[in-house]
Amino acid sequence: MRRVKVEIFLGIVFILIASMILLGYGIQEEQRMAEYARAQEARAIEAGAALYEQQCSRCHGTQGRGIPGLCPPLNDRYFFDQRLAEVGWSGTLEDYIVATASSGRLISTRADLYPGQGVPAMPSFSEQFGGPLREDQIRYIAAFIMNWESTAELVEAPSRPSGAAVGTDITKALPEGDAARGEALAQSLACVACHIASPTGPAWLPSGDQPGIGTRAETRIGEAGYSGQATNAFEYLFEAIVLPNVHVVAGFSEGIMPANYAQTLSDQDLADLIAYLLTLK
Repeated sequence: MRRVKVEIFLGIVFILIASMILLGYGIQEEQRMAEYARAQEARAIEAGAALYEQQCSRCHGTQGRGIPGLCPPLNDRYFFDQRLAEVGWSGTLEDYIVATASSGRLISTRADLYPGQGVPAMPSFSEQFGGPLREDQIRYIAAFIMNWESTAELVEAPSRPSGAAVGTDITKALPEGDAARGEALAQSLACVACHIASPTGPAWLPSGDQPGIGTRAETRIGEAGYSGQATNAFEYLFEAIVLPNVHVVAGFSEGIMPANYAQTLSDQDLADLIAYLLTLK
């Protein structure tokens, strides 16, 4: 009888201990779930960062600050606070990013600042629409972009020319150009992102047996298939900047180069850019 009582007592003790352990787990479950959710979010952001670098950075910039005249910023207070109202989207911003990245955008919503008339303003990235990414990968990119929300600052809209817009007359006389200022302008306009840092556009710098753009501009107008109106290197570069779709270099696509520089650059801006390009022999 005494042994039975001991066994009952020990059973009660074990039950109490097990109950306390379970209660402890239960109290900490919410915290564990929150930590698990944070870990999952961190992994999604990390995966999204790599995918953004591969798929998005050439147009939207490595830090999401956009490229003036080409693509709008995403790491931007305006994007997080006003974009949904601007386009009339009633869902969440993350869902808007997913939807836009999935199906692309045919028409620019800010045609005065960014291209997108006649050619897609943004390609489709989802496999469902012929793109290269799975749905979960696009969600990762959206998570990475949303990660900027707490620190995003307002990115100023591309500035208008300091003087009258240069226009599209490639025979127009321009002021003397400043190559140093032109190099700085090429940096601020992010021209180097496509023509130096990546092969999105024709390379500016010499490579192998290929000379730089300053030398190639002299011979480009004499090549078979040249469809522009330039008669010298200066006019060729003038035309390539303000009328980029008049002649598209073989191996590249129409519509990639911003088509609004004739309206957003001044005579001096363009003269400086051309002076810089002509130094790249």
